[in-house]
Amino acid sequence: MNFIFFMPDELRAESVGCYGHPNAITPNMDALAAEGVRFDQCHVQHPVCSPSRCSLMTGWYPHVRGHRTLWHLLRPDEPNLLRYLRQAGYDVIWYGKNDLLAVDTFVDCVTEATSHGSRLWEPIPFDLDDPLYYSFLTSPYQGPLEEHVDYANVQAAIHFLRGKPQRPFLLYLPLVFPHPPYGAPEPWHDQVDPESLPPLRPAGLPDKPDYFEHIRRSRRLNELDEADFRRINAIYLGMTSFIDHLLGQLLDALADSGLEDETTVFVFSDHGDYAGDYGLVEKWPNAMEDVITRVPLIVRMPGGAAGHIVFEPVELFDIMATVMELAGIEPRHTHFARSLVPQLHGAAGDPDRAVFCEGGYARHEPHCFEGDPRRDTFARHEAHIYYPKGKVQQDSPDSVGRTVMIRTTTHKLVYRPTGVCELYDLEVDPQELYNCYDEPAYAAVRDEMESRLLAWLVQTSDVTPFDEDPRGLPARG
Repeated sequence: MNFIFFMPDELRAESVGCYGHPNAITPNMDALAAEGVRFDQCHVQHPVCSPSRCSLMTGWYPHVRGHRTLWHLLRPDEPNLLRYLRQAGYDVIWYGKNDLLAVDTFVDCVTEATSHGSRLWEPIPFDLDDPLYYSFLTSPYQGPLEEHVDYANVQAAIHFLRGKPQRPFLLYLPLVFPHPPYGAPEPWHDQVDPESLPPLRPAGLPDKPDYFEHIRRSRRLNELDEADFRRINAIYLGMTSFIDHLLGQLLDALADSGLEDETTVFVFSDHGDYAGDYGLVEKWPNAMEDVITRVPLIVRMPGGAAGHIVFEPVELFDIMATVMELAGIEPRHTHFARSLVPQLHGAAGDPDRAVFCEGGYARHEPHCFEGDPRRDTFARHEAHIYYPKGKVQQDSPDSVGRTVMIRTTTHKLVYRPTGVCELYDLEVDPQELYNCYDEPAYAAVRDEMESRLLAWLVQTSDVTPFDEDPRGLPARG
């Protein structure tokens, strides 16, 4: 069995056609879902790139080994799916960005790792004093398509498939789009009419965490109007459509290669994006809204179910356990992922399962916060698009305080020791507009979910290695 991981960055599930968006132009993802299995409620374990990817490849929650920042990647002594595959005789071919492995970890985990292309976005077209400057809006991509990083990496993958590799492989494509800035090549940039979009989630909702207003004020988003946010959302959809176009090219090459009947294709992302909802853009390190934590997961497996939808919740790192089972590899470390192989054959999921996500930093770990001028060049330049983000974290650390989330099919609870706690009744409020954490009518639900959250933290607080150390004294020389 070969594997392909097609991994856009920052793609939320609800912006894909087969997940229900009426304006999404994603025919290739939609077709793949019709040919395979679509997981309707897949949630990530962290709302930021690197920690989410570390969880994906280990089956560990971020707190297990402290993978909670952009700068603490998987190190040589830590288990990960790529190393398991390499040791089992697979070639691991990697075209795209990192955000996963420390430099020394590549040696025994990856056969080939390269990023192609040289361009992604155009410069921000607004003056610094324009309220749109920090909105992440930018102009359409103007360079040759061949120089676009995502396009070039997918072409490299196509070239690899056309070479008809003889050894089993994992083709790993960690792409960049639709990560902001919001701008795409034409015709995708202007493909979606902002006026045709359904209503966005409104800004200014009560009982929300303070980072909502911190983001809006620091980025001057509170000076923008509804049309600006609809434009952001429309371009985000266009970026998603561009990624879908690349997926179509890749799937065509796979079919032409003769390897389609022995290759399982996974399409998923590391987390989502606000894309104008709640009057916000990009993401936040302790944000737990579904637009951030819920991502697409579409899997087409030879001999597997076709057109099957799993409505019950799963976690993104279940991919690790699933691939291990399909490859016949026995894990040699404790992990918390569940294999989805039964669902790939048409089984339902677990209706009683809860999924978990965590994020943020504590005041006693200043090395974790973004915006440290000793490390982050953007913190020293007001004109940098990420300057406001780092400044908020440095000036208001509790706005990015440690956070844990539990989500079931019916409710979501978000616990923050230093901030606003949240509880949502997802059956009546799927857009998470009304925080009912302090409502007496929801006290029993809140208590039950907090108890379940505590049990999860106790059970997953660490892992014990499989190997053992002798307790005797060393031999004397």
